Amino acid sequence: MGLRRELTLFQATALNMIDMVGIGPFLTTAMVAATMGFGPYALLAWIAGSVLAFVDACIWSELGAKMPLAGGSYAFLRESYGADKWGRLMSFLFVWQTTFQAPLVITSAALGFSLYASYIVPLDPTQSRLIGASLVVIIVALLYRRVGAVGKISVVLWVAVIITLVGLIVSGLTHVRPEAVTEFWSATTSGGAIGNLDWNMLGLATIGTVYSYLGYYNICHLGGEVRDPQRSIPRSMFISVAGITLLYLLMQVAIYAVLPISEIASSKFVVATFFERLYGTQVAQIATGLVLIVALSSLFSLMLGYTRIPYAAAKDGLFFEVFGREHPTKNFPHVSLLVLGALGVLFSLTLSLDATIKSIITMRVFTQFIAQAVGLMVLRKRIGANAMPWRMWLYPVPIILVIIGWLAIFVSAKPVVVGATVSTEGVPLPLAQMAGLAMPIIGSCVYCVLAWRQGAWPFNKEPLNHASNGGGSV
Repeated sequence: MGLRRELTLFQATALNMIDMVGIGPFLTTAMVAATMGFGPYALLAWIAGSVLAFVDACIWSELGAKMPLAGGSYAFLRESYGADKWGRLMSFLFVWQTTFQAPLVITSAALGFSLYASYIVPLDPTQSRLIGASLVVIIVALLYRRVGAVGKISVVLWVAVIITLVGLIVSGLTHVRPEAVTEFWSATTSGGAIGNLDWNMLGLATIGTVYSYLGYYNICHLGGEVRDPQRSIPRSMFISVAGITLLYLLMQVAIYAVLPISEIASSKFVVATFFERLYGTQVAQIATGLVLIVALSSLFSLMLGYTRIPYAAAKDGLFFEVFGREHPTKNFPHVSLLVLGALGVLFSLTLSLDATIKSIITMRVFTQFIAQAVGLMVLRKRIGANAMPWRMWLYPVPIILVIIGWLAIFVSAKPVVVGATVSTEGVPLPLAQMAGLAMPIIGSCVYCVLAWRQGAWPFNKEPLNHASNGGGSV
């Protein structure tokens, strides 16, 4: 029967904004402040993240308007590079990195939950990790069944986020503290001062802001259900980025109007600190409870969505067959759920939140963001620009800017560690960059082994008639 195109522009934009706003800004505000050390430059990092998201949305818009399928990057990469040849490899690499990157996203929500939970119940580092890992196990158990009315989870997430953000913004703008404003314009580190911008630190801080903006492209995953997709998909993304940028900037201004930047930078739970300063511990605990709801809702929806990516690819014959197995009685991809959940538990026990966020970004740079930018140029060359129903302005300038931007983000990711420093000289290993480089290399080797066993490209003599289920729900 196929998917029905029932989502209007308003609905598509609302869904996109719901997917964009999660626990991200509650976790990264302190990271950005600590990295930049100077209020105006901290805001600049939030603007830089918005600019990258906006320019990258041009690529997603052009691909999404051309291929309004359920599949997102999986479908884009497969079709842009050629479904029977290089597209098989590129779509496999996307699913391959997602199998590891998805548990990292899940881990960030779990660690964020335990971080804010420690405001209510003091936790040592070991207890915090155990709570994060236990939370992943609980979510897996909740999802190990048929899931109905999943949209209610998004509603809970959205309501909790909006209450927290609106309450924070209104409270901050109506309780401006002169000492906080004074420190906002004062440098707290050697790198922060007017005319002394450290571009490496700006890149590092932008990793945190980009993490908070991720999701601006999620409507492409529902492309097969959007009404008038050639117009609605691009518009929904640009409206979403603009709206969330305004919301995030107001949030930052409100926080910096109340708390000195030095206190923001050192706070483990900046939202709780903010409300405690204004209204006392009881209100701060209520706000913390809302953040915990956001983390739980994010964790649930993330786990649910990500498990469908390896499953869909396996059904298409482009990933390990075992991921395509469904529960014998409850009809959901239980193998995919268990594997991603197990990796989420492992990462929650071994990675720091900082390492997790950096790795989330670096692992996607080459196999998703840059791969799509190059793929769009390949597609345009093959079918011609006139065949694209929506075309970006000033082509190929946005593509060049996107490639430069993502490479800059990758290079800026400072060394991080697993658990603790392992170098004898106290210098941590560059885990995030290593993961970002190693994943496509290892994935290419794995693909070649699987393709050789299946007699698929590049080992087949005749082009394959690839399976197509619309890319699945990616």
